[in-house]
Amino acid sequence: MEKDKRYLGLIYGALALALVVVALGAFTRLTEAGLGCPDWPGCYGFLTVPQSAEKIAQAAEAFPHAPVEIQKAWNEMIHRYVAGTLGLVIAAIAFLAWRRPERNRMLPSVLLAVVTFQAALGMWTVTMNLMPIVVMGHLLGGFTTVTLLFMLALLERRRIKGATQLEVGLQKASVGGKLKALSVAALMAVVMQIALGGWTSANYAALVCTQLPVCEVDWAEKYDASAFHPISPKNETYQYGVLNFDQRVTIHATHRIGAMVVTALILLLAFAVRKPLGAGASLLLLGALGIQITLGVTNVVALLPLSVAVAHNVCGLLLLLVTVRTVIGVFAPVSMTVAQSSLGDSGRLSHG
Repeated sequence: MEKDKRYLGLIYGALALALVVVALGAFTRLTEAGLGCPDWPGCYGFLTVPQSAEKIAQAAEAFPHAPVEIQKAWNEMIHRYVAGTLGLVIAAIAFLAWRRPERNRMLPSVLLAVVTFQAALGMWTVTMNLMPIVVMGHLLGGFTTVTLLFMLALLERRRIKGATQLEVGLQKASVGGKLKALSVAALMAVVMQIALGGWTSANYAALVCTQLPVCEVDWAEKYDASAFHPISPKNETYQYGVLNFDQRVTIHATHRIGAMVVTALILLLAFAVRKPLGAGASLLLLGALGIQITLGVTNVVALLPLSVAVAHNVCGLLLLLVTVRTVIGVFAPVSMTVAQSSLGDSGRLSHG
């Protein structure tokens, strides 16, 4: 039992570290430090950021097209260091999972594959000069890593505590097919909205609309579906974006419309789960949604302040986790009847 608790603690530690990695990734992207180091995994051919005059001269000779910007380089390298540490921790989790047959092995194995591919995406982000599809994929990979760690923590905690103490809460009423469909639709909408947010950021479309609710320009007439083509127009670098104004307006307007769809579905889900999963589950959904809407509006009104933009990324991830937790509660609840039956069986066995 003590070893299981330490194992669960390691998973929680990895989850916290993964959240930090996502926040650092957003900070790196928003400070235009994605190409702070023009090579990978080092920085200008060094293991750390070159700072002495001699090393900066060597870097300038090796990478004449990329002058050393020390602050941006540190932003990028700190992100790499923390992400690399997370990869090692996930490798340790996978190793420990396979040492005990009662532990979930599938999720740690998938996690190890995801974080390995995530490292490749990090490399391609640099070597392909911030190509939008790679940047968006890197963001989605980070969110996927956190979500899988979150699910693993839920499953392992349930296993350690016993099936009668499911983390997501006890079922208080029957769950119908409509609620299951609604929860899946809400989850899919949140995932799509996160992808749209990543596409908006990767194509530098966040500031093309500065008024609410959709856009101050005639976005409907300017709508250009080619803005969502996964392969961007060929360019030497994709930093600062290569799409035209109409295409960026299209991306931004679609992201806002997606936010409206997500809001409607999460509100419906929060109302629908208040009895089956309890008021707590409903309030978590409403709280995460409310914070995310507030941050999104602030981004528009205040013209994308760095702290708010990073928080908007992190809160989008938290909304995803809360929605995942709700879906698990809808599809895999522990009923009061089952819990009481298990306790009753235990009592009969003890008296038998």
